[in-house]
Amino acid sequence: MTAHLTQAQARRVALAAQGFGRRASAAPTTRQLQRVLDRTAQFQIDSVNVCVRAHYVPLFARLGAYDRGLLDRAGNAAPRRVFEFWGHAASLIDVDLQPALRFRMAEHAQRPWQAMDRILREQPGLLDKVMAQVAERGPLTAREVEHEQERIPGGWWNWSDVKSALEWLFYIGELTSAGRNTQFERRYDLPSRVLPARIIAAPTPTEEEARLILARRAAAALGVFTPAWLAEYFYTDRARTATALDGLVASGEVEPVVVKGWKDPAYLWADAARPRRIEGDALVAPFDTLVFDRARLLQVFGTHYRIGLYTPRAERVHGYYVYLFLSGDRIAARVDLKADRRASALLVQSSWLEEDAPEAETAARLAAELGRMADWLQLADVVVNDHGTLAASLRSVV
Repeated sequence: MTAHLTQAQARRVALAAQGFGRRASAAPTTRQLQRVLDRTAQFQIDSVNVCVRAHYVPLFARLGAYDRGLLDRAGNAAPRRVFEFWGHAASLIDVDLQPALRFRMAEHAQRPWQAMDRILREQPGLLDKVMAQVAERGPLTAREVEHEQERIPGGWWNWSDVKSALEWLFYIGELTSAGRNTQFERRYDLPSRVLPARIIAAPTPTEEEARLILARRAAAALGVFTPAWLAEYFYTDRARTATALDGLVASGEVEPVVVKGWKDPAYLWADAARPRRIEGDALVAPFDTLVFDRARLLQVFGTHYRIGLYTPRAERVHGYYVYLFLSGDRIAARVDLKADRRASALLVQSSWLEEDAPEAETAARLAAELGRMADWLQLADVVVNDHGTLAASLRSVV
């Protein structure tokens, strides 16, 4: 018989699959980091640092105030637990998935972007020169690679040909990232010097096998999902992901389920936890795996969300870099946050109450979570600006 879930049950399944609802530790460890990684599979990267870089926040949301050096070491030092590549987008990905992403590297090699196509035609020896530099002196940032190329004006990124060559070699897997420096520049190196030996030695799955591996990890990370959400998790082709989903259903790892109010067919990871309650609060960053699929967020939580970052100022509704506030099993508020490091203050530039959320309770719980974030970021104060439907209540309790 096909299982039936209410929308509230589906929310709790999704949250548990993503690692929410567990009691935070006083001093999170690498083992706890690994448990979160085992669930989410990836931490999306974003260069914006208005509050704190996006890839650090998912662990804070699930573990509480952890040492960010744990994640830095996971990606910058042996034995590496994550490697940087294209998952849902640019992400720190579970290193065990590297073999399953080799087919994507091979696909990339067949589709150079326009500027790269020109470089490959006009400077056929450039890649060898860049590779030789990295092999001899790596890991290196683009600025550290010796070259005679002048920057090309006009482009948004204003990349030099050498920077393009490095990015191309990274894109096709010939180079990888040995981590980021303090300016958030990628440090390119040979995969053999970065990835664990067991990963280098691992056989390359067929494309069909790789897609099944990725679909399996996505299904476990989502808990309950539609076929579109399964494909979105690692940005995989929908038709081929549907074939992988059929395989997971046939093996009994995934089962069809009916979720009340959902129009599209739904599926449940067979081993997904089905908690009766989700406890705790969390500030969820815009690129967290829980919310980076905006269609999934709308269906599961009833929350329409746009980050604001890419919206002209006059058209922004809730702010520039907006976090969602998860309280129990619902999205109760959203806040536009900025870390003013000179003033040692976490600025709440605007705060908004979600429909049907209890105002006084939400304000109190959000204030406590903002205080925890400020402490984690080593900021002395939380300052609430008088903008947004929750601002007055929040200011009264901060």
